[in-house]
Amino acid sequence: MEALLKVSNLKTYFSTSSRQVKAVDGVDFEVKKGKVLCIVGESGSGKSMTSLSLMGLVPGPNGRIVEGEVMFDGEDLVKMDEKRLSDLRGNKMAMIFQEPMSALNPLFKIGEQIMEVLMRHRKLSRNEARSKAIAQLRSVGFPQPEMIISSYPHQLSGGMRQRVMIAMMMACEPKLLIADEPTTALDVTIQAQVLDLMRNLKHQTGTAIIFITHDLGVVAEMADDMAVMYAGQIVESGAADVVFDKPLHPYTLALMGSIPSITEDNERLITIPGTVPSAANFPVGCRFAERCSMARGSCHTSMPELRELSPGHFVRCALV
Repeated sequence: MEALLKVSNLKTYFSTSSRQVKAVDGVDFEVKKGKVLCIVGESGSGKSMTSLSLMGLVPGPNGRIVEGEVMFDGEDLVKMDEKRLSDLRGNKMAMIFQEPMSALNPLFKIGEQIMEVLMRHRKLSRNEARSKAIAQLRSVGFPQPEMIISSYPHQLSGGMRQRVMIAMMMACEPKLLIADEPTTALDVTIQAQVLDLMRNLKHQTGTAIIFITHDLGVVAEMADDMAVMYAGQIVESGAADVVFDKPLHPYTLALMGSIPSITEDNERLITIPGTVPSAANFPVGCRFAERCSMARGSCHTSMPELRELSPGHFVRCALV
């Protein structure tokens, strides 16, 4: 299937007078048209910075993409000027953030914010944009959208705000939607509703989705393909059912092993010792070696390459 987005050797670094922080360090993956790619990993692995890099939203002035190519629908996002990126954001590409209150303007009513997107990118009149905004809010499950468009963000619950963000981001029917842990702050009932909503919208519009999460349960439910990220790099990627059925990287195995089981009576949860290394001081060899029970001497001195071990299944490990 044709790739809508192809990321090659993406590197996003932050520089200060004394050090260089390699937040994203040579990432490769692709997103197929109409499919869901889940990027999974612990906090500090570089997932969110990868998504901000794709959208051209790397925090400045110290952060920048120093190398790599991001081909989206035939254009390289890395080489685009700000005007062209601005035309794409919210139109062909959209992003949902973990906390919608940080993305919604607290000074403007919900309707005004959705209408602004439609008037800017779709050139609708104010009345047309209002009608479309009401329809969008109804499509994400609001029974009284006319009331919601007259509300301010602080008057809505977290789940309602997240549904508003989905309605806003889907208003222009983007080709690619990036969702950065959109269900983390929600209770399980609302989380299930949001996941169902995103699945339904994908089927209705054909939008491809990058879903960033640390929850492997969400990955199992949402993903067509998945990429496991650790310390700024992809360590394993492939079709979701293949990676779940036959995980090969020790980090992926450890993540799978830490999932609580309802069928086994374990007194303690399995944990991964240690923490993700600092992006300002990555080790020389495999970045998971210090936490890996399988590591050998060469793992600490030589960085393994990301290799294709079976069709479409890539692993960064010298032991497999």
